[in-house]
Amino acid sequence: MNTDHNSNFPVVITIAIDGFAGTGKSSTAKAVAGILGFTYVDTGAMYRAITMYLLDHKIPLIDKSDELRAALNQVDLRFRPCDEGTSRCICINGVNAEPAIREQRITASVSQVAALTDVRHKLVEQQRAIGRTGGIVMDGRDIGTYVFPEAELKIFMTASVEVRARRRQAELRTKGIEVSLQDILINLETRDRIDSGREMAPLAQAQDAVVIDSTDLSFEEQVSAVVFLAKQKLAHIQ
Repeated sequence: MNTDHNSNFPVVITIAIDGFAGTGKSSTAKAVAGILGFTYVDTGAMYRAITMYLLDHKIPLIDKSDELRAALNQVDLRFRPCDEGTSRCICINGVNAEPAIREQRITASVSQVAALTDVRHKLVEQQRAIGRTGGIVMDGRDIGTYVFPEAELKIFMTASVEVRARRRQAELRTKGIEVSLQDILINLETRDRIDSGREMAPLAQAQDAVVIDSTDLSFEEQVSAVVFLAKQKLAHIQ
């Protein structure tokens, strides 16, 4: 899986953004990368793509099983340009998986799949390979604690579950998908529980992470907060 970066700065850093589902991690990370001229790595898309492959091929979600390991060996994930702009889409075995990986059936199962040890081993190895050169913004659940514990800037994003649910519902509506607020709340609470309680690399705040509570922040405000911290770190390194 290859990515390139073209930083606006003479030095580069790795920015790890972790946090709960629905806090705006991915949108924030993508915007921050665009402003800084860094590469954005959507680890959530990687886990969603694996989830879709396993569901579509009816692979039992049983950790360390021969069937799961065989299936993972058949999956090739790559980020490729998906339009004439700078957007990059996740491809499964050469086929663009967007926007199918954003469907509710994938959302409902992605935390369960992400908790599988074999899945995490496969994707963490790829994520570390992508980020070795720096100049990246990577978001997920365990980036600052497990994937890149040496990241120069670590952000942990949180927000009340009610606010996260309303944001997710509004996002789905823009895509023509109608899901009740109660169903979204249940899904978020379930994902929080699975993500925080899984055996390997659970969701947790790194000790040196800066916490950004986006409950009362606009999208622009949370992006500005991360960019400010990044520029401070870059200025210190230079």
